[in-house]
Amino acid sequence: MKNRICFWTVLLITAFGLSQSTEVKSINEVLDTWHKAASNADFEGYFSKMTNDGVFIGTDATENWQNEAFRTFSKPYFDRGKAWSFTAVERNIYLNDEKNFAWFDELLDTQMKLCRGSGVLQKIDGDWKIAHYVLSIAVPNENVAELIALKKEKDSLLLFQLKQ
Repeated sequence: MKNRICFWTVLLITAFGLSQSTEVKSINEVLDTWHKAASNADFEGYFSKMTNDGVFIGTDATENWQNEAFRTFSKPYFDRGKAWSFTAVERNIYLNDEKNFAWFDELLDTQMKLCRGSGVLQKIDGDWKIAHYVLSIAVPNENVAELIALKKEKDSLLLFQLKQ
């Protein structure tokens, strides 16, 4: 009896670990394919990885794109033959207990040099879809004062408008 309990315990733990790694592998594939679709100017391939109500937060303070608006904004870049090129060099993925939501962060090699991406994926009809993505330019701490000075005027104007 004791051996059976140990056997089933080990089997359940192993199955959970395999399921976890299978989900993480699937999520990695979705994110890598999504980034590759942008690099290859594959508009449909890119947006097929997002939920219909997906959100993309860009690096500019005004870039809070709902899916349809992001499609409209992005289309000219894809039509030129290359939208943008992001390659993950580091990624962390986390899953909820039901394995139907995941969140992640990634360090990216981009045309803007190092950037940080983070987001949320939702499992819909067995497929992982990007529901929310945030792109940030990584700024070394020792350069923050320079960056603040560079954007001070524009940020002040935008803050004034937002507070109206």
